[in-house]
Amino acid sequence: MKYKMFGTVMPTVNIELKKNETVYSQSGGMSWMSDNIRMQTGVRGGFGKGVSRLFSGESFFLINFTCERGTGIITFSSEFPGRIVPVQIEKGKEYICQKDAFLCAENTVNLEMHFRARIARGLFGGEGFILQKLSGKGTAFVNFGGEVVELNLKKDQMLKIDTGHVAMYEPTVDYNVRRVKGLKNIFFGSEGLFFATLKGPGKVWLQSMPVRKLAERLAGQKRKGSFLWSLLFGR
Repeated sequence: MKYKMFGTVMPTVNIELKKNETVYSQSGGMSWMSDNIRMQTGVRGGFGKGVSRLFSGESFFLINFTCERGTGIITFSSEFPGRIVPVQIEKGKEYICQKDAFLCAENTVNLEMHFRARIARGLFGGEGFILQKLSGKGTAFVNFGGEVVELNLKKDQMLKIDTGHVAMYEPTVDYNVRRVKGLKNIFFGSEGLFFATLKGPGKVWLQSMPVRKLAERLAGQKRKGSFLWSLLFGR
């Protein structure tokens, strides 16, 4: 399998498949393809796996795209302004990514639901406690909002992050959620009650524009301050 990235704000990934090579995506993920690509829809992994994907933000059905002859071309597009990031997965290597991040992958890559170790982390983290896990062997493509920053955290090195900006991390990274300290910070800081901490060692990917924040801006629902500000000024 070969691939090329095109575009900037709304990128696409163009995948070249040889005979009998297969990639899969969630339902409705494909943008265009050549006429020698066969499309086959299925649950992939059985009923239980399909239900778990619904909870992790993906579709119950997944679609396999297989090249039947010669060389085939299939293209997948970003679902929102941001970046498409290729992830090279090796045996024994896993990646934890945000809900809805999965775009497509080789047939040898596994897509599963992943629970955070403590449900409270997700309930108070602002982004849910169900994530996605990529494992197996091959190349997967994930879609993140805005620009993407990759950081390698050393052992015990820690970052404090707005929860929505955590796009993906290696399982060796310890993820936690902590409460913001100080009444002024809580009521007037406009950063919410909780922030995420990522503690090394391991690699993390951060996104500059979470989809949630983008949706709030487009809907005109972006708050100008704290809850108290809204009560006082009606904004």
